[in-house]
Amino acid sequence: MRAPVRMENAKQGQDELSGQPHDLRDVAEKLRLMRTTSLHQRYSGKPAPALPSRFEIMAILTDVIGVLYPRHHGPAGLHPDEVDGYVDLTLPLIRDRLARQIELELMLDVTADPVLCRQRGIEAAASFMDSLLRIRDLHDTDITAAYAGDPSAKSLDEVVFCFPGVSAVLRHRIAHEIFLLGATMIARVISEYSHSVTGIDIHPGAQIAAACFIDHGTGVVIGETAIIGRNVRLYQQVTLGAKRFEADEDGTLVKGQPRHPVIGDDVVIYAGATILGRITIGQGSIIGGGVWLTNDVPPGSNVIQARPKLTTLRSKG
Repeated sequence: MRAPVRMENAKQGQDELSGQPHDLRDVAEKLRLMRTTSLHQRYSGKPAPALPSRFEIMAILTDVIGVLYPRHHGPAGLHPDEVDGYVDLTLPLIRDRLARQIELELMLDVTADPVLCRQRGIEAAASFMDSLLRIRDLHDTDITAAYAGDPSAKSLDEVVFCFPGVSAVLRHRIAHEIFLLGATMIARVISEYSHSVTGIDIHPGAQIAAACFIDHGTGVVIGETAIIGRNVRLYQQVTLGAKRFEADEDGTLVKGQPRHPVIGDDVVIYAGATILGRITIGQGSIIGGGVWLTNDVPPGSNVIQARPKLTTLRSKG
């Protein structure tokens, strides 16, 4: 629980170093003016709308993961006989709370109609609930791929509980469905939270097919328009990024253009590889560690760095 604010300290603090009174009213007034100016510019002079809640979005995400995998991520101490009741109770709560958050995001548009935003939020949340079956089905293939592809994995339960790459892909699949529904900021909140927890940065717009395995994963970056095929394995520090950003004649960046790689089925990309631009890595290719790529790679290719040269230093005398 947040500690109560002591108003007398907020109005006039005490400088502990000098012992002199420090009046903060001027600072507070200037901050108020800065906020007022910013809100006026952002919302064209209209009253500032309420924002979606990051804390509520995180709570919804926790519940979504809980109903998808209640034994692993449901409430602590959940008995097997209680699983069905927990899922039945939680699903409508997710739907209604998500509808409200989507409504709030849509209302940030200065031209938004409140009635229409509410209806769109309800419809989008219902569509998301329908996607839960697809998310669970896809993510089961990710779990299986991780177990099959990592000799250190002792069980599927260990993969679900412990593998950061599996955790990141699950959160991405949730964020991606919300992104497709037009709630792009909510989706981004989820993806950035996942990034902060796992060290794996996947834009919610990226398209990832079944059986994706990110091994170790720290430092992996996957851009907004990247497309990843089936049964792809990525290792730590892999970047699927943009080579350049297009700008219009005014110098403003052009949004939404395809600018990230397309990775074919059954591709393996080893640690530290950097793949940039709208290029295609053909099916079944292997990209070695540390490789820098900005051109297409044909199917079945094996791309490696130049081999290091060994030089023996002779001792003097």
